[in-house]
Amino acid sequence: MEAKAHLRYARISPRKVQIVLDLIRGKDTDMAMAILKHTPKAACEQLEKLLKSAIANAENNHAMDKDNLYVAECFACPGPILKRIRPRAQGRAFRVLKRTSHITIVLKEKE
Repeated sequence: MEAKAHLRYARISPRKVQIVLDLIRGKDTDMAMAILKHTPKAACEQLEKLLKSAIANAENNHAMDKDNLYVAECFACPGPILKRIRPRAQGRAFRVLKRTSHITIVLKEKE
């Protein structure tokens, strides 16, 4: 049995999110929550909310025990890229790519 939580169209690059996801993969939920609280990365705030959501899904929808949960899978896929224009010298324009992410966390119960 597994519980999932998705965050779609997060306004942060998947590369930045992946760094933090590597820290919590395979950890139990209490340890993962502590890591997210004390890691000074921009993605941590959104991932903390997503992890809380996954824990709530596990408890309420799948009747899983909160104390036996661990992060089985977590990954960030690239979402659509917002293309913006940055004005440059002599009337030119450079393109700025604002990347988005689709983040997924999957929790399972320990045997």
